[in-house]
Formats: sequence, structure tokens, C-alpha cells
Amino acid sequence: MTVPSDIIARLLGAWSLELNTYSATLRLCLSVLLSAVIGWERASKRHSAGLRTFMVVTFAGTVAMMLDILLNTVFGGTLFLLSAASVVSATIIAANSLFFSSRNQIRGITTSGALWGCCLLGLAVGAGFYTLSLAGTFTLLFCLSVMPSLENYLKDRSNHFEVHLELKNSRCLQNFVTTIRRLGLKIDAIEMNPAYANSGLSVYSVSISISSEELKKYKTHCEIIEALRTLDYVYHIEEI
Repeated sequence: MTVPSDIIARLLGAWSLELNTYSATLRLCLSVLLSAVIGWERASKRHSAGLRTFMVVTFAGTVAMMLDILLNTVFGGTLFLLSAASVVSATIIAANSLFFSSRNQIRGITTSGALWGCCLLGLAVGAGFYTLSLAGTFTLLFCLSVMPSLENYLKDRSNHFEVHLELKNSRCLQNFVTTIRRLGLKIDAIEMNPAYANSGLSVYSVSISISSEELKKYKTHCEIIEALRTLDYVYHIEEI
């Protein structure tokens, strides 16, 4: 199988375009190296899937693609069944990395997507698409490590946000709602968190919209939450 349009393959030579002992070794090493970069980024932030998980998923995708190429070459087929199976398996693994936190939030979505993306990178490496693999890895790493800062900035400037609220007792909820309205905010939804049922606290997930034009211009979510934190009956509050 040749990939004449791949710049890195042309620089390496004809041997890297074919599937042989040397190119297979290169692809496996490259697969492990690239996935280690992504896995290290996730592990450094203590996410559910870490270094080894990313390496294994990407390695499996690379091996599956190379086996499909060999089988198609030997038997004259055109099906990539093992590659398809590896994508399905990666999807299952990614789905299992999702979980609900004690604050009724779905966690692990980004890590789940990154796992699935790394499987596709493994397929690209196994097929000998070296340039695409490198470009894909750096793009994925950029999305995971750089874009969160922009995402947080945009979220902090949004007119809608959600907070985890712990009140000292349930009777304080009415006072909290009254204060919210006086500040020029609107409560879209309030949901009691059952995970704290026996803690002695009244814990809620509260969706808030900023309705005041002045707040929209001059206040961030952090400043609003900091002001709410000063209320005597608020035990703890933070954005989620």
C-alpha cells in the first residue's frame, strides 16, 4: 500500500510506504509515542483515562489497521473489519469513561472524545499516514491543553451559568431566591441534590441567567458568586 501524497513518507523513503518489518516497527513506535503525549496531558489533569489507556487504545488501532492491510493483501480483499471493530471497541471504552459526579454533572466527556480520537490516530499511523497522524496529534493536544482557557473565558462572559449551592438549612432557600432577584439575576431552575440527603445541609444545583444590563457589562460569574458567598446562610457556593 503506497501513500504518495504523504510528505514524511516520501522523506523517509519507499520502505516506509510499504508494510514491512521496518515500517511496522516505525508505526508501532510512532503510535505509542503520539498517544503517550495525549495520555500524559490527560493524566497530568487527573482525568479518568490516563497515560496507559490512551497508549493501549491507539496501539490497538494501529495493529488493527496493519492486520487489515496484510489480510487484504494476502487474500485480495477490500474490507477493514478489524479497523472497524477497533473503532467500536474504542467507542465502548470511551463511553465507560463517562460518569455522573456528586453534583449531577456528566464528567469525562472530553476524555471520552480524546480516546475515540486517539483510536482514529492509531488507524492513521497503521495505514502509513505519518503526516496526518502528526498533524492530528498536535491538533488534538492543542484542543485539550490550550482551548480550555478560551472556553473558560467565554463561559465567564456568558449570561447563563450554573452553581452548586449549599445552604445551612432549607428555610434559607427563599431568602436566597429573593437576593438573587434583587441583584438582577433570574433563576431558571433549581434542583435538589440527593447525594447530600443525609449531610445536614440543603444542597441544590441552580441555573441562573443574568437579566440586569449592568451586570452583563461589568460583572463576571466569579464576581457574582463571590458576592453570593458573603451571605450568612450560604455554607458554600461555586460554579459548575
